[in-house]
Amino acid sequence: MKLPDIKEILGIPFVYSLAQKLVRGKGNYLFVTRYVKPEPGNRVLDIGCGPADILTEMPTVDYMGFDIDSKLIEAARRKRGGRGQFFCAPVNEQAISTLERFDLVLATGVIHHLTDDEAVALFRLARNSLKPGGRLVTWDCCYVEGQSAFSRFLMARDRGRFVRTRPEYENLAGEIFPAVKSTIDDDLVRIPYPSIVMECLAE
Repeated sequence: MKLPDIKEILGIPFVYSLAQKLVRGKGNYLFVTRYVKPEPGNRVLDIGCGPADILTEMPTVDYMGFDIDSKLIEAARRKRGGRGQFFCAPVNEQAISTLERFDLVLATGVIHHLTDDEAVALFRLARNSLKPGGRLVTWDCCYVEGQSAFSRFLMARDRGRFVRTRPEYENLAGEIFPAVKSTIDDDLVRIPYPSIVMECLAE
């Protein structure tokens, strides 16, 4: 009997949210309070929003979430429809061309799923989406110096096939953003999975 694919299992909204809670614990809260720091009324674009669980950690913001998984978007609309707008569509220049610019763009657990060219395209789109002085904030797993063999073993089997080192992430962001600040944070997940958070500032 063929076992179900992990991607199919994580495509079930309840399982996805449960897995995120088990792995991240208070990670979403720490990510929002340490790095995102949204203010009430901010316009927020969330690329790859999933079921938008991160909204529970935010004040009242003008939130738009995009994801290509219809089941996760349906879950977001059902659970958090009163707090934002949710679109089952890829985020591209056409999708954002009619939208007002944003104070914050989020890409949580996205970049390590993208090739270099795809990542640069996302950084460019994010910059074009931001108001002057707005920020893109990303969160991904990251290879670091001195990392345990077990941690590297886990990352090598991540669903995202493009886990990178800190300089590699920074270099990609730096092709588009003039100011990139990165932080390695070991507190955002419960397993030995170093995280890199990048804050990219639009001019």
